[in-house]
Amino acid sequence: MADKILEIRHLSKAFGAHQVLRDIDFSVGKGDVTSIIGASGSGKSTLLRCINLLETPTSGEILYHGQNVTAPGVNAARYRSHVGMVFQSFNLFNNMTVLENCLVGQVKVLKKSKAQALEDARRYLNQVGMTPYLNAKPRQISGGQKQRVAIARALAMEPEVLLFDEPTSALDPEMVGEVLDVMKALAAQGMTMLVVTHEMAFARDVSTRVVYMNQGVICEDGTPEQVLGNPQKPETRDFLSRFRSN
Repeated sequence: MADKILEIRHLSKAFGAHQVLRDIDFSVGKGDVTSIIGASGSGKSTLLRCINLLETPTSGEILYHGQNVTAPGVNAARYRSHVGMVFQSFNLFNNMTVLENCLVGQVKVLKKSKAQALEDARRYLNQVGMTPYLNAKPRQISGGQKQRVAIARALAMEPEVLLFDEPTSALDPEMVGEVLDVMKALAAQGMTMLVVTHEMAFARDVSTRVVYMNQGVICEDGTPEQVLGNPQKPETRDFLSRFRSN
């Protein structure tokens, strides 16, 4: 794959005796939009949390531009500024305004000047349609608006890759579209994205690649047409048929 940004090699993760991920191997290339699908409990979110170093893999390697970021001495905060994450539950700072939420990481981690951080925060909040709410606190805005702020906060760190952990699953149905529209626009602009999602239309229409996980392993991996349109494994066919019947 040209322009590999991330390489996950033989990644495994166990919590005590419970093996959540088993020998995961895949790469993320520049401009890829990879949707990770699978039933709840298949290890999708744990995989993202390992990639973002929020969980420590039990074994295996995560290479960012060839450097093993699971090695001792790696600055996790600096790495996360390159490989950002948008969480299911937003994870905004409730005591800060929308604007302040988008400033703090830029100043503390990237060491930007306050003036530059302000300019960039305003630009990314404008990009996700949140300029009218700069001075609002998270409790004063909807779930969809919170998630758009969370995306702007991640973008303000100017990441090379954005990880999305089921970014619409905590939202009311009418708010899902506004977040997916922001994500589609990012994909169209060439943002490299890794998205754990149950939104099959997004996986089909926006992804360049779909990964189906089952019981902690990658069961199927290919283009949306291959995995969603012509799945080869019975487990994949079963998952998709149950999904379509809902």
